[in-house]
Amino acid sequence: MPRLDFKLEKTATGSAARAARFRTLHGEVITPVFMPVGTQATVKSQTVETLKATGSSVLLANTYHLLLRPGPEVFRKFGGIHSFMKWDRPVLTDSGGFQIFSLPHSRRMNEEGAQFQSYVDGKMILLTPELSIETQKAIGSDIMMVLDQCIPSTASKEEALAAMKLTHRWAVRSLQARGDSPQALFGIVQGACYRDLREKSAEFLTKLPFDGFAIGGLAVGESKAERETFTGIAAAMLPVHLPRYLMGVGTPIDILEAVHRGVDMFDCILPSQLAQRGTAFTSRGKFQLRRSVYKFSEERLDPACDCETCAHYSRAYLHHLVKSDEVLGWHLIARHNIHFYHQLMREIRESILQDRFLAFYEKMRLELVRSDEKNPSTPFIPAKPKRSEKRLRLGDYEVHTHEKGFSSIRQVSSGEVMHSVSPPEEEARRLYLEPSRLKERLQKRDEIVIWDVGLGAASNAMAVIEAHCGPGRIRMESFEIDLDPLRLALKNPHLFRHLRSPAPHALLRDGRWESSTDEPGDQSSGSIEWRLFKGDFLERMKEASRPDLIFFDPFSPKVDVPLWSRECFSRIFAACRDEGAMLMTYSVSTAVRAMLLSEGFFVGSGAASGPKSETTVAYRGRPDPDAFSRLLGAEWLQRWERSSAKFPAGLDFSKHSEFESLIRSHPQFKG
Repeated sequence: MPRLDFKLEKTATGSAARAARFRTLHGEVITPVFMPVGTQATVKSQTVETLKATGSSVLLANTYHLLLRPGPEVFRKFGGIHSFMKWDRPVLTDSGGFQIFSLPHSRRMNEEGAQFQSYVDGKMILLTPELSIETQKAIGSDIMMVLDQCIPSTASKEEALAAMKLTHRWAVRSLQARGDSPQALFGIVQGACYRDLREKSAEFLTKLPFDGFAIGGLAVGESKAERETFTGIAAAMLPVHLPRYLMGVGTPIDILEAVHRGVDMFDCILPSQLAQRGTAFTSRGKFQLRRSVYKFSEERLDPACDCETCAHYSRAYLHHLVKSDEVLGWHLIARHNIHFYHQLMREIRESILQDRFLAFYEKMRLELVRSDEKNPSTPFIPAKPKRSEKRLRLGDYEVHTHEKGFSSIRQVSSGEVMHSVSPPEEEARRLYLEPSRLKERLQKRDEIVIWDVGLGAASNAMAVIEAHCGPGRIRMESFEIDLDPLRLALKNPHLFRHLRSPAPHALLRDGRWESSTDEPGDQSSGSIEWRLFKGDFLERMKEASRPDLIFFDPFSPKVDVPLWSRECFSRIFAACRDEGAMLMTYSVSTAVRAMLLSEGFFVGSGAASGPKSETTVAYRGRPDPDAFSRLLGAEWLQRWERSSAKFPAGLDFSKHSEFESLIRSHPQFKG
């Protein structure tokens, strides 16, 4: 018989999000719920009173650390953790499995348990399922966790299978060790990023008399998309009538996504850990209070928040405390962060009960990823710009100088930087010029048409101009809706060497430039005609020539949504001159690659770019065997099947099957 009397109150329409409640030995828990992490019977920088003031209803404590200090005998003397720390509300204890996982060089695993050396007195300790449960019983937590073997989510399937089976055997031993204790006990679903293993784990554990279930083995190496996918997979396999707990996750957006997939309970150290570094979560995004932008700010931290920190202290004072490494700064910001998390959970719950969660989800998934570094309206008292600084700003753009010494253009409103990792001319050469094999193409055809989609500061176009010195004619057609980035770069030629040419000046002045006209005696740059199409790409593209090459380099989908749509890629595909046409882009997005495939392109991996190990190249027609890139294969198709970004944004649900069929039946994946 379950010990928690779980009651499901509402499931959101069009989502797996749930609102529920259950009763523990020390009070009722209302879900969705966030549990602040009190590793050593304390949430860092907080008191029991401040935790209650923030709205905390459940705390998480750590069995591994409490086993070593103060030890089970202390808890037995005090009658448990509640009396020891003066907390009269529910407590959940983890089993120690994750902490053992985080000590890979100082522990040994076997069937019996995990042997490790104590950091307190150096003694060797064998943590077995029985010892873990015995310790948790002494602690007196309301909810205990079974001992599990946690491994990286990126582990091989063989490793994941072995760890899952060991976790299952330890789960059975943990249940037996619990006996008739009134404390609840949760099983932990493992299986890394393998759907069939997650299914087997859930099938095995749900046959056992647990009081709830946790999803383990995530937030340990996988991508965000993989975490969301496997959270959804695991949650869907768990009983409807018992609580579901995602261990160690996470940021506000992680929690929102997990609630959407059917999870009820969460814990994470981030609210207090990031507070120590001066980071605050607010209704306006994540604020880095170390930034000098807050030095003179009289505004409260979050005008939409009613916590004690926001009620009494300015951003300037919090900035001062953080810069001075004062403990009070850590305390005040953590107090606010924990309050923010609890307020988010209350708003999520209310939206579920009122059956408006999907609208709330769509709104918050954008708001929760904002940052003050991308918010130019953060109030501060600016110094009057110097004359030299005026040259570094124009409209919504400014010159961004990288720590490596090169400069690029940054859009202030979005925070996006053109060429944020590598020098613009280097990235243009590696991502666009070299994959295009321009010289080889001109040997086969007298004239090549290049579409330069996203002119920016003209780095891609100028790379073509500087490289073309042989026979053949190039018609380059650049598309741009805002010419301020190029104008700003031309104001600072000492920072943008690739623009030391009459070509970009003529392009801005006349809308075109031709090498044979402007430099009649100079054949070094070959024959190039460069035209500018100012305005919306989807409108102007019908006036352009049919392209052989497309350098697709607009801002990201967050800024240029229409340019990263199926309609755009469909129209580009139809506009290409012939089967040999080729598109190159910096994006490696699963959704972008899927859209390209759905419109008929053959898609491969392109050259590396800064932190990205690859980019994307698409071909109109099957490329030659010696093509620049390797086509995506079965491995990518499997990742796409698991991805939470399988479908283009806004695609009607009724068309999902049709879209899936287009991808799976693509000739690229046959044979």
